Amino acid sequence: MKPIRFNAFVMNTVGHQSPGLWRHPDDQSSRYKELGLWTDLAQTLERGGFDALFFADVMGVYDVYKGSADDALQGAVQVPVNDPMLLVAAMAAVTRHLGFAVTFTLTYEHPVPFARRMSTLDHLTGGRIGWNIVTGYLNSAAKNLGLQRQLAHDARYDYAEEYMEVLYKLWEMSWEDDAVLANKKTGVFTDPRKVHPIEHRGEHFVVPGIHLSEPSPQRTPVLYQAGASDRGQQFAGRHAECVFISGPTQEIVKRSVDGIRRAARLQGRAPDEVMVYTQALIVTDTSEERAARKFKDYAKYVDAAAALTLLSGWTGIDFGNYQLDQVVEYVENDAGRSALAAFTKADPKRQWTVGEVLQFIGLGGRGPVFVGTPEKIADDLESWMEFTGVDGFNLAYAINPGTFEDVVDFIVPELRRRGRYPMRSQCQSLRAQLFGRSNHLPESHIGRSFLVPARTRTEGTCTGARGGRADISQSKRAASAEAVKT
Repeated sequence: MKPIRFNAFVMNTVGHQSPGLWRHPDDQSSRYKELGLWTDLAQTLERGGFDALFFADVMGVYDVYKGSADDALQGAVQVPVNDPMLLVAAMAAVTRHLGFAVTFTLTYEHPVPFARRMSTLDHLTGGRIGWNIVTGYLNSAAKNLGLQRQLAHDARYDYAEEYMEVLYKLWEMSWEDDAVLANKKTGVFTDPRKVHPIEHRGEHFVVPGIHLSEPSPQRTPVLYQAGASDRGQQFAGRHAECVFISGPTQEIVKRSVDGIRRAARLQGRAPDEVMVYTQALIVTDTSEERAARKFKDYAKYVDAAAALTLLSGWTGIDFGNYQLDQVVEYVENDAGRSALAAFTKADPKRQWTVGEVLQFIGLGGRGPVFVGTPEKIADDLESWMEFTGVDGFNLAYAINPGTFEDVVDFIVPELRRRGRYPMRSQCQSLRAQLFGRSNHLPESHIGRSFLVPARTRTEGTCTGARGGRADISQSKRAASAEAVKT
């Protein structure tokens, strides 16, 4: 049986996917500015064997609802929000195995400083860093960074293709594995013959020089991606190692999973080279009555205006102009398309009113809410895994850290009792933990095409969390940096 895997879905902010729950007396997310909140959470997730702490992020404010940011500010709808990357080193220092996937919107920063920042984090975490590739969906972010409006939806992905090419050249091509000598006797720290300028000249970027960081444990961080549109799935099939999706029903999630695996196959990759997580919220306790009472208590704190602010930002539609009994219809625009599609065209047999969507997303966002005893929750998780084909769950929270503590204390032991939850391997890098193979991108990945001619890389072996041993021998890539164009 395939193991069930967990990420914690969080944000360096007060309110994330459960708008209004920051007011709950047991919620501590208003302490988001305190390092102790995050280091304690990291240790809890490490104790629970989570794959990673998955940080969402935005570079703008949710100002679509009623044409203003007022409700976002009043309801703490992902604002104020701090940089997630600055938390990672501290959390890595108090853990050994937990991975850290950080969201970064590539449309608003040049790839050279970003490449260095990720290499730095990969060094400091010992190879436990991942990147959630985001092209953006908020006009407010684009305007703050000097644009009239964000690029069109598909154009953002076209831009991202060249961005990825530059990053692969920096991470994979620029420095050979044995370039750093650190020889105190000869006084040679780096062999210049083994450090290569990438000489990139493209439509959007000109990068003639070298990567500023020496090779980190993974070189390229584990690549996450969350696009579920047709263009997003095409991008995921080409680049992503892990994909985060969300949907209100098993049927909708299954269609996304099938589409992502089909996209990977079209890119010449094995479908199981892409690990898919779907969003969910777990509310659990020792009895059905206690769990139901906990859920009812949480629901009292949902802020309706804040939830509609969140939905409006996701979809680019001002739901302040809608009545609660109006049917939600699909509208093509340049915001995120998958959020709106999940409640419209993804399931032609179901029509959602604004009020029904509001009620659904109020706790845990766009994924299902599982309520009950550990045994019932485990049954639900197994059902979703078997029907949809996902590999695991990106777990949102109602209250932080209480929701995650409940999962670790109640759900993880039950899944382990059933043999459905992976034990930690001896692998250190996030990639090796997830896939049971080398720290580095697999041979089939597009990023490995950007190696300098005749360079060799020695791959290790590791018994991974998927249960198998991947033996990867020395390989020699003959493809030059220009062999593959994105």
